[in-house]
Amino acid sequence: MRQDLGGIWEAVRGVEPGSPESVPLWENVTLPHCVNAVDGVHPDLNYYQGPSWYRTRLKVSNPYENGRTLLHFEGAGQKTSVFVYTTEVKTHVGGYDEWTADITEAVEAFKKTDICRELFNGEVPVSIRTDNSRDLEMIPSDLSDFNIYGGLYRYVNLVYAPALSIEKVFAFAEVDKTGKNARLQVKARFYNPDQVSSAEAEVKLLDQMGRIVRKERLKVNIEGGSLSLTDWRLKNPLIWSTDRPVLYTVEVSIHSSNGEYKHAEKVGFRHFEFIEKGPFMLNGKRLLLKGTHRHEDHAGVAAAMTEDMIRTEMKMMKDMGVNFIRLGHYQQSRIALDLCDSLGILVWEEIPWCRGGLGGDVYKEQARRMLTNMIEQHYNHPSIIIWGLGNENDWPGDFSQFDKEKIRAFMKELNDFSHKLDNSRKTAIRRCDFCSDIVDVYSPSIWAGWYRGVYTEYKKVSEAEFKKYKHFLHVEWGGDSHARRHSENPDNALMKVQAAGEADERAGDASLYGGSTRVSKDGDWSESYICNLVDWHLKEQETMPWLTGTAQWPFKDFSTPVRPDNPVPYMNQKGVVERDFTKKEVFYVYQSYWTDKPMAHIYGHSWPVRWGEAGEDKMIKVYSNCDEAELFLNGKSQGVKKRNSQDFPAAGLRWNLKFIAGENHVRVVARKGKVTVEDSIRFQYQTAKWSAPARMTLTKIEDKDGIQTFEAKIVDENNVPCLDARNWVRFSLAGDGELIEHQGTSWGSSFLQMYNGRAIIRVKSTKGGYVVVAKSEGIPTVSINL
Repeated sequence: MRQDLGGIWEAVRGVEPGSPESVPLWENVTLPHCVNAVDGVHPDLNYYQGPSWYRTRLKVSNPYENGRTLLHFEGAGQKTSVFVYTTEVKTHVGGYDEWTADITEAVEAFKKTDICRELFNGEVPVSIRTDNSRDLEMIPSDLSDFNIYGGLYRYVNLVYAPALSIEKVFAFAEVDKTGKNARLQVKARFYNPDQVSSAEAEVKLLDQMGRIVRKERLKVNIEGGSLSLTDWRLKNPLIWSTDRPVLYTVEVSIHSSNGEYKHAEKVGFRHFEFIEKGPFMLNGKRLLLKGTHRHEDHAGVAAAMTEDMIRTEMKMMKDMGVNFIRLGHYQQSRIALDLCDSLGILVWEEIPWCRGGLGGDVYKEQARRMLTNMIEQHYNHPSIIIWGLGNENDWPGDFSQFDKEKIRAFMKELNDFSHKLDNSRKTAIRRCDFCSDIVDVYSPSIWAGWYRGVYTEYKKVSEAEFKKYKHFLHVEWGGDSHARRHSENPDNALMKVQAAGEADERAGDASLYGGSTRVSKDGDWSESYICNLVDWHLKEQETMPWLTGTAQWPFKDFSTPVRPDNPVPYMNQKGVVERDFTKKEVFYVYQSYWTDKPMAHIYGHSWPVRWGEAGEDKMIKVYSNCDEAELFLNGKSQGVKKRNSQDFPAAGLRWNLKFIAGENHVRVVARKGKVTVEDSIRFQYQTAKWSAPARMTLTKIEDKDGIQTFEAKIVDENNVPCLDARNWVRFSLAGDGELIEHQGTSWGSSFLQMYNGRAIIRVKSTKGGYVVVAKSEGIPTVSINL
C-alpha cells in the first residue's frame, strides 16, 4: 500500500532548530517542493545552498500485523535526514536516487508516549532536513553548468508493507536480432527485517492487454535477501521499438504467514547494437538516434516538476520527433523513465560525476553508490541502452591536484563495475579524451558554429572524430538563442569567425568576454541563427550513413549558476523551448526533419516587426515535412516549392519577396499526399531607419485572466523603434500588483536583455492600483500607473 504525501507540509530554510518543532516561521508548501524555486534565476542574488527543514503529521495505520511502515523518497537534495519527532531515523547522501527510511520502530515508540496522546492527538510528527550546501567530497561539483538544488523536489510516499515484502524486482528481457527468440529472467530482492525463512512466490508475465502470457508458482527459501525466480524462453514476443513501444508487465507476488505483497514492473523485448565504426541498430535495423537532453528544471518550481509537467515535457519531445535522450547529468525521476518506455525514447542515463576533478574515498564511495542505485533502480526499463559514467571529467578546479591517471583508474573501476551490475547495456562518457578508450561509447566535444568554427564544418569534423573511436555518438551540440530575438542577417557572425577544422569547446569558451572570436561570444544570439545552424546539421545527418546519432543540447532552457551574464541572467538558453515550455522557432526545424505527421511552420511567429529597404527582397522560410508548399503574400500566390532536404536553408521551402510598408500577411498551404496543412503569420515591415537609442516607451499590450502584459520599447530621438537594440532593462513594481519574475524566461524576468529593441513583463493584479517601472542605463526611466 502506497500513499503520496504531497499534501500540506511546512517548510523553513536557513535555520538549524534545536528541535524541528521549535521554529515559528514555517511556510505552508506542497510536495514536490524545491527551496530554490525562484532564486536560481534571481539576477541579483546567489541561489541558496544550505539546510532546509520540512515537517508534517502522519496518521499511521498499518493494516499488516507486524508490518513495516516506510517513507519512500523518489529524490531529495542533496543530504537528507529523517526524524520521527526528535529521533533521527535515517540519513541519505545523494540528490537523485531513490531511497527508503523504515520508521516502524520510531513510530511505535512515539505512539506510546504521553506527548503523542496529549500534543499530537495520536498523529506522528515527521521532520525532514535537506541540505544542498557546497561540499567538495560530494558529486556533482558546484562547477557544473546547472544548479545543485535543495529540498524535497521529488515525490515522497508513505508505504505499508508486510513483514516480508519485495524490495526490488530485476527483470531481464532480451530478444535476438530476428525477434523470434526471447528470454525473460526474473530475480527478486526481499525486504525481510524479521528474518522470515520461507514463503511462496508467483511470477506472471502479462501482455499489454493484461492477459497472462505465462505464470509460475514456486516455494522459496528467503535467506540472502535476493533470489532467482524464473528463466523463461519465449517465442515471437511483440517487440519494443521507438515507433511501437510494446510493454509487458512482470508481476511478482510473495505469500507468507505475514500476508501477501505484490510488485509489478514493465519490460520490453528489444535488441540493440552499436556497430563497430558504424551505425546504431535496433532490432536488426539501422536507427539514426535523433536525440535531445533533459534537466529537471522548470519555471517557477525549479527541480520540483510535477508528474503532469514531466509528462507534458516528454510528450513535447516525442512530438518533435525525438527517439533518444541523454538525461543530464544525473539519475532522473522514475516518472521520466516510465514515459521514455511508453513513448518509445531510448535513453542514456548517467551519474553526476561532472567536472571538478576527483575527490577522495568519500567522494568515490558516493559515485559507486550512485552508480549502483541508478542501475538497480532503473534496470528494467527497456528504453535504457547506455549507463553514463561521467561528463567533462577533463575539467579541473575543485582540488589542488588534477591527476589524469587517477581519473583514468577510477573511470576504469566504474566501467568494470557497471558491466558487473548490468552487462546488457553499454557504458559511455562525454568529453574526456584521455578516458575515451575505457568506455564502450564515446562522445567528443563538437560545437561547430557555436564554440568553435563555422557550422558548415560539422560533417567534416564529425567524420574525423568518428574515425578515432570504436563506437562514436555525438551528444551536446547547438547553441544559445534569446527567445523572441530575430535577425535579418543571422549568419553575419560567421564572417568574423575563421573555419577552424575543429569544433571542440575549450576552457573559457562559454564566457561572453575575451578569448578567440566565436559565435557564442560574437554572434547575435538570435533564433534566426540557431535555426540555420540546426537546419544545416540535420540536413548533413541525412548524408552520414555511418552515424549512430546525435543529441542536441538541451530540450529546454535551464538555470545555471555559471552564466550570470547571459541575456536572461543565470540561464543556459540553448533550449528548443523556453523554461516554461514556450516553443522557440527551432522546435519546428527539428520537427520538419524528424516527424512524419504533416506539418508546416512559417518562421517568425514571435517576430512582430521586420525591417529593410522599400522594395528589398526579404526571405520567408517555411519549415515543413510536406512534399510541396505554396506561399501567399497579402493574398497573392508566390508559387509552389518542392521540398528537398539538401537544399539549404529550409529544405528549399523559401521565397524571396518584397514586403509592403506596414502590415503584411503570409500564409502557406503545404501538401503531403492527400493531406493539406496550413500556417500563417502577420507582421509589420519597417522601412524607416533608426539612429541611436534615445527613449523608452512602456505600454500595456494585454489584459487577460487577471494577468496584464507590459511591453518596453527602445526608440530613437524621432520615435523610430530601434529594432537591433539589445539594451538591458530592469522592471519593477510598486502597489498592489505582483510582478511575475524570476521565471528564467523571455517574458518572466525582471532584468534581461531586450530582443529587437523590446521586452515584455507580466503582472498579476489585485483590486488595488500599482505602478510598473522600466529602467535602462543611459535611457530616461519610464513608468505606467494603473
